[in-house]
Amino acid sequence: MSEFDPSQYNELHMHETRIPDLLVFDLQVFGDNRGWFKENYQREKLVKLGLPADFEVVQNNISYNEKAGVTRGIHAEPWDKFISIAYGSVFAAIVDFRPGESFGTLETFELNPGQVIYVPRGCGNSFQTLEDNTVYTYLVNEHWSPEAKYTLVNLADPELGIDWPISLEQAEVSEKDRNHPPLADIKPEEA
Repeated sequence: MSEFDPSQYNELHMHETRIPDLLVFDLQVFGDNRGWFKENYQREKLVKLGLPADFEVVQNNISYNEKAGVTRGIHAEPWDKFISIAYGSVFAAIVDFRPGESFGTLETFELNPGQVIYVPRGCGNSFQTLEDNTVYTYLVNEHWSPEAKYTLVNLADPELGIDWPISLEQAEVSEKDRNHPPLADIKPEEA
């Protein structure tokens, strides 16, 4: 069972990060003896706080992860993402692959149902579940396509030095994700 405490999230608030346009939002969560409720995506309120007004949602994706330690990424897709947790918690690692001074910058977060992150295109995202039965959901502004070009980087890249809470040797990682190239082999992507 998730140990999420909704009483810690009383106010909608936005935080900037070291990666340009990567935004973290604390949501307002209402809880009582029945559970909790939140507005996960309320466009007008989020845009007032800094969410790009041109983020037009066209698809909602959900990743159900049965066990703690499921690790996915690092993937940069050709669209923006609005990521949230419906149940459980994750350690999220975001890397900027866009040209400029922030190329290769890493930001990490522990996310629970009280927060969401906006990841701009050109940034790679990855996550590791910290609880069993974690539900990770994300809104995107482009439809998935098998022809889409992805930038992929290895989860264990020593240059990034991501401090995964559950070691990658003990984590559940796909063979494909284990074999992505290092950051040194990646050319900056145009956002």
